[in-house]
This record gives sequence, C-alpha cells and structure tokens, in this order.
Amino acid sequence: MKTTFQEKGKTYHTNLSEALDISIPLRNGEENVSAWYVEPVRIEPVRTKQFTGSVAEGGSVNFRNIFFNPHGNGTHTEGVGHIDKNVHSINQSLKQFFYLAELISIKPQARRDGDFVITKELIQAKRSHFDAEALIIRTTPNSESKKSKQYSNTNPAYIATDAIKEMIANGIKHLLIDLPSVDKEVDGGALAAHHAFWEHPEHTNLERTITELIFVPNSIPDGIYLLNLQIASFENDASPSKPVLYAIS
Repeated sequence: MKTTFQEKGKTYHTNLSEALDISIPLRNGEENVSAWYVEPVRIEPVRTKQFTGSVAEGGSVNFRNIFFNPHGNGTHTEGVGHIDKNVHSINQSLKQFFYLAELISIKPQARRDGDFVITKELIQAKRSHFDAEALIIRTTPNSESKKSKQYSNTNPAYIATDAIKEMIANGIKHLLIDLPSVDKEVDGGALAAHHAFWEHPEHTNLERTITELIFVPNSIPDGIYLLNLQIASFENDASPSKPVLYAIS
C-alpha cells in the first residue's frame, strides 16, 4: 500500500506493504540472543491434572506460558523508568509510533583499555539527515550471529556520553542499537549514557526511548526511513518490541 506523508514541511512517499523488520524474535531455548546473565526464554505448554496446553500432546488447543526478561532476552524498548526510582511505564510514555529515522553503520573505536566505543566523532561523520527524530545504529562487523549471541561477560561496545549529547542536540528522541546496552557492561552502576539520554535526574525527559538488541541486515542500506516502533502493552519500564522500517523517497 503506497502512501504519502509530511514531516517538517517535506513530503515523503513510502510503500507500507514493504516492511523491513529489524527486531530479533523471542524463541524458546538457548539459541535466543541473551545478555545480563538472564535465563534462556522458555515457551512451554500449561500442564495441569485437568488440562494439557499442547495439541501434539493430546490437548484441544496450544496454550503456552512464556518466561523471559525484556532487557536480556531480545529486542526491547525502554523508557526512563529503567533508571528512575519512580514507576514510569513504557506503555504510558510511548504514544506515537511512526517516526522519521536515520540508519547509520558504525565501527566502534578501539581504546587502549580494550573497550570499543561509539564516539561523538563517529556519529558526526555518519549523520546526514537531521530532520530525523529516531537514530538507528548498526555496528560493524555485522553478521547473522547477532541474532543468537550470548553477550554476558563479553564487554560489548557502548556509546560515549558526549555522543549521546550530540544526538539530543540534533533532535533525536528515539535511539535504536544492535547492542545489549548503550552503556558499558560493567560500569559500577553509573549508566552514564542512559542518564545523559534521558537528562536524568535534572531535566528528566519521559518521552524519549532506547531500543536495544535490534538486528539490521546488511541488505538494508544506510539512509532515511519511516520507522514504526511497535511495543507490547506491558505496564513496565521496558517491553519487547518490533521496530519496522519502510523505505521512503
């Protein structure tokens, strides 16, 4: 379905029947992507003395329980409730679901201490569409192994605080990345990039979101897209999510 929309005085064209899904689906078992030492996703039939929730096991319907952690078991979108003592539900914070988004590919910079960091300079060198409200970062090298990578205790790349401030200064409200966090895995609880993005606690912004553990195939080129950021209706600081891109012209 072809459609036209306007953003900041510009007219764009897209085809809503040609969706580019950049989420990692939740799957049962240890082959699912994982971080933060969480247990593997479990999807299993309800079994009681009166009922079996599996057609294959003789039940009338499939009726399964799902056990997972949104932060550690797949693509998820989080709000400031992730770092605030007060309850801020992502379901209450995210009320708009379509955004102009820019996709950029970045090779994190190696530091002498062994860390790999996405710096302000790397962001500046890659960005070119400053009308976008959402920024999608694909780290390189990029392979299908990201869909099942076990990130715990691997010290993944992260984003420098000044790079976060650069994004905010240029109007970014929604940040999406293919890493388990915008912050260093072990940082003593500082969570500097999270705090900088939400300007917490001095000028806390309740509307901005961070989406982590996406996967952007290499077949999708860098550039400007229409983003549909879908979440499940969880009253929680984070929810499993399904970001979808649409090519625009």
